[in-house]
Amino acid sequence: MALSRSRRGERGIDYWPGFVDALSTFLLAIIFMLSVFMLAQYFLSREIVGKDDAMARLNRQIAELSDLLQLERGQRQGLQDNLAAISATLGTTEQERRRLQSQAEEAQSQAGSATNRALALEGEATAQRRAAEAALAQVELLNQQIAALRRQFAALENALAASEARDRDSQTRISDLGRRLNLALAQRVQELSRYRSEFFGRLREILAERPDVRVVGDRFVFGSEVFFASSQAVLEPGGRAELDKLADALTQVARDIPQDIPWVLRIDGHTDARPISGGRFASNWDLSAARAIAVVQYLIGKGIPPQRLMAAGFGEFQPIEPGDSPEALARNRRIEVRLTDR
Repeated sequence: MALSRSRRGERGIDYWPGFVDALSTFLLAIIFMLSVFMLAQYFLSREIVGKDDAMARLNRQIAELSDLLQLERGQRQGLQDNLAAISATLGTTEQERRRLQSQAEEAQSQAGSATNRALALEGEATAQRRAAEAALAQVELLNQQIAALRRQFAALENALAASEARDRDSQTRISDLGRRLNLALAQRVQELSRYRSEFFGRLREILAERPDVRVVGDRFVFGSEVFFASSQAVLEPGGRAELDKLADALTQVARDIPQDIPWVLRIDGHTDARPISGGRFASNWDLSAARAIAVVQYLIGKGIPPQRLMAAGFGEFQPIEPGDSPEALARNRRIEVRLTDR
């Protein structure tokens, strides 16, 4: 037994079971974190889809309210025209009533004085009295018509007031929907700014050790010599390596950007002010545009969707440093890269 204990002591302590337990626990923790990340991605995508549906409903409501507002304005204009016509008719009727009443009063006066005439004038007095009675009947009819027109006028005024109230309510609802729409658009712009900052930070880390790459505002500025030989638009091997880094950074950020955000990577080509002599390019315009297109085509080959890329050539007309010294000319020969919206 003493010999057995001596041999076990010589083998030493066995650490292997503890190491296996620790490794298993670490793997379980990693699996749990991956599960939580996948759930978070799922709920985030559901939330974004819900926002897009709400945005579409708001746009439809705005369109419907605009149509209702246009219809209400047309109805209000028609009511105002009817009101003006009725007012004109009422004025004419009032004048006619006063004229007939004056005739009736004159006829009555003539009938009263005719009683003092001779019997020969009695027939004329009777006719005058009948004319007066007819005029009074017509005046009564006109009074009834005026009362009816006044009731119609009051009804039109009530309808016009109701239309104006509906118009004010529609304007309020449209203003509220516009405010909500502007808030949603501002949120979209803020999201794009966040992804632009993320892309900017990643690319800046990748290119931090390159002295020939500058950061100007919200864009990266590469010297043309990084990508192209003099007066050429064919990518050099070193330029392809830099574009591979750019494509990797953009691919990582593009996975997180929602599809409904209209982002593009803009590639701008610039040259110095020295004119081109000979070669396949007729001007600096052609050279700068061809270089920007060459960069875009290479990025498409690396898997960047074409609809997310934009190429532009500016020739020598957008210098960043004045003068014609060799240093100024070198700084103006450049390729600029910027993540922006369409």
